[in-house]
Amino acid sequence: MAHNTKPSIDLYGDDHIGDYDHQPIRPDAFAIPDDEKIVLIAEKFKDIMNIMGLDLSDDSLKGTPLRVAKMYIQESFSGLNPANKPEITLFDNKYKYKQMLIERDIQFYSCCEHHFQPFFGKAHIAYISTGKVIGLSKLNRIVQYYAQRPQVQERLTKQISKEISQVLQTEDVAVKIDACHLCVASRGIKDTHSSTVTVDYLGAFLNDDQKRNEFLRLLEK
Repeated sequence: MAHNTKPSIDLYGDDHIGDYDHQPIRPDAFAIPDDEKIVLIAEKFKDIMNIMGLDLSDDSLKGTPLRVAKMYIQESFSGLNPANKPEITLFDNKYKYKQMLIERDIQFYSCCEHHFQPFFGKAHIAYISTGKVIGLSKLNRIVQYYAQRPQVQERLTKQISKEISQVLQTEDVAVKIDACHLCVASRGIKDTHSSTVTVDYLGAFLNDDQKRNEFLRLLEK
């Protein structure tokens, strides 16, 4: 009997579903030092380019494998390594500010893990202090850290809210992300006008309609 040995290449199709905040990463992910990873990835990417028929002796292409490898490890996916997690310093809420604090329009770039195409947009964060506050730039760094890894937007939203809640020891956190996905815009349906919105509400933002609506109203331009 003949068997179909053709591999299933696209296991998930275009259904970008992420129902958890845990990053799918192996326990031995950091057994190889970053500098060795760069060398290995460069060789693998050279193989890919050769398979596609590109002339790696051309001046424009010969440095591409190494450039891509460095970009993957040092930039685009640097958030996979816990060593790159930003250090967070907390301050006492001396002003006794007990209303929500919002930082909006935090720009980020990430990479869809299904097709390794970029997605990018803005994150909006709110929290209510229970006694500690965080430097505003650290909110940007938290977003950047979790964005710089192969991602799905749903997971990214939940990871940011969970991190802020844990760091600030507050249950009252809200995160909204509005992003454009190039796996939608540049391939497949090729829709360049749509965007994807995800939210995660914790504590008061989840249980209090008035508080949640105030957050959304304050995001309006």
